[in-house]
Amino acid sequence: MQQPASAGVTNHAIPSYLQADHLGPWGNYLQQVDRVTPYLGHLARWVETLKRPKRILIVDVPIELDNGTIAHYEGYRVQHNLSRGPGKGGVRFHQDVTLSEVMALSAWMSVKNAAVNVPYGGAKGGIRVDPKTLSRGELERLTRRYTSEIGLLIGPSKDIPAPDVNTNGQIMSWMMDTYSMNTGATATGVVTGKPVDLGGSLGRVEATGRGVFTVGVEAAKLTGLSVQGARIAVQGFGNVGGTAGKLFADAGAKVVAVQDHTGTIRNANGLDVTALLAHVAAKGGVGGFDGAEAMDAADFWGVDCDILIPAALEGQITKDNAGKIKAKMVIEGANGPTTTEADDILTEKGVLVLPDVLANAGGVTVSYFEWVQDFSSFFWSEDEINARLVRIMQDAFAAIWQVAQQHGVTLRTATFIVACQRILHAREMRGLYP
Repeated sequence: MQQPASAGVTNHAIPSYLQADHLGPWGNYLQQVDRVTPYLGHLARWVETLKRPKRILIVDVPIELDNGTIAHYEGYRVQHNLSRGPGKGGVRFHQDVTLSEVMALSAWMSVKNAAVNVPYGGAKGGIRVDPKTLSRGELERLTRRYTSEIGLLIGPSKDIPAPDVNTNGQIMSWMMDTYSMNTGATATGVVTGKPVDLGGSLGRVEATGRGVFTVGVEAAKLTGLSVQGARIAVQGFGNVGGTAGKLFADAGAKVVAVQDHTGTIRNANGLDVTALLAHVAAKGGVGGFDGAEAMDAADFWGVDCDILIPAALEGQITKDNAGKIKAKMVIEGANGPTTTEADDILTEKGVLVLPDVLANAGGVTVSYFEWVQDFSSFFWSEDEINARLVRIMQDAFAAIWQVAQQHGVTLRTATFIVACQRILHAREMRGLYP
């Protein structure tokens, strides 16, 4: 691996929790930055900016449970970089949330926002909790307390949270209301991903999956892969994987295998995606779906398919299963689903990987539209939103594809080249103050 330029940098001063030898998502991100550094030219002198989050807030979130006891949860909000605009990134509620994960997710948001050229920096938040163990009242109290704890960082022009794993429009509504009550004025623009009745945007729920589909179609055109009849395997069948699967099926592809936390199913002739989505809505997952056979979870990665869409959690494609993948193309619907080692294996196998920082940027793009609409109090039609989204994703893909061809690098490295140059150029132009 090539090492980053280090002129004028005192690396010994890097806090231990920022260093690459702390394994986890943050270490994976640091390796990605190291790979892009040789392509940054004179901007490489600023590269340490990308390796140090601007702010890290760790908060205690105490709530009273329904049984009268007091429970404490650990929450995070990380602002990775604000050079190009206010922080932007989701909030996840999950029992495995760690600081390393939230730091990496905030950094990937910086890259993602710059890659599609929306005027945001990167941020992310989370609480280490299994929300399924909480009642609705407990979940509301947790959300409101967390929002109050991070209130000094967030705001419509400072840092705008959004839904992520296990959070949704209701969580965003509670966050928006809490912030508004604490500041004394309704502030719809403090979060995105809200219900439409509270200033949310049409098309937001499907936006990430639509972006996955859009860049997949563009890549298929350039590689000679016909979407008509293509076999698709999807991990995670929620807003992202489910929407992408439906759009590919509508375009004539066959979804032949799906995996989520409830099971792994397949049908070589193609699953009925509409029926499967209805089953997921009713049962909470794909497990037990009629019209498909169950299979071992580990066998999912070896399914005979043309396009694989990991749309669940990070770290799913590793050195242990990457060699089994038969797909011609991997479209990353999730954040950080592929480790650096696995990325190398897929590249050696000739698999085209459409990286998360490009492929799943549809969500933040429509979040940007929502934010703009909230500021102007003027709302667009869903057709207009979808058309704007598709155009931005197509333009971003075309620019990144050209950089990949120019330098002979993967699409991930090309995306980092484009994004990191934009971030560091903004940093350079703004200078250091004081």
